[in-house]
Amino acid sequence: MSIFTEAEIAYLSSQPLMRFATASPDGRPDVAPVVFELEGDDLVTAGFDITHTVRYRNIARNPRATVVIDDLASMDPWSPRGIKVIGAATIEEVGGAPRFRISPETIISWAINDTTPGIPKMERRTAG
Repeated sequence: MSIFTEAEIAYLSSQPLMRFATASPDGRPDVAPVVFELEGDDLVTAGFDITHTVRYRNIARNPRATVVIDDLASMDPWSPRGIKVIGAATIEEVGGAPRFRISPETIISWAINDTTPGIPKMERRTAG
């Protein structure tokens, strides 16, 4: 059984980008839009030569990350929806290339599981 609901898995599978936020050990933030995929309960992302990115240096020294996957289901009426994942990030090698693995600890979603029109209800839960 996944830590994500069926509706969240379907949503994550339909989205091409996430915003990947990291921080340096002294708290300097960085955020970057990246492609991703869901692998089991984890989010994984790679890219071209990520060893030269700020997020690579940040994760190497501070393995905490937050990602946001969101969009507008509709502009009229205004219907934002999305998922925020807070968790541990690791750098791993796959096929000789590094990639990031984000393991959720906290999941916050809105307008994914409950699609009732109006102000989206925020759902927060701890993984595990």
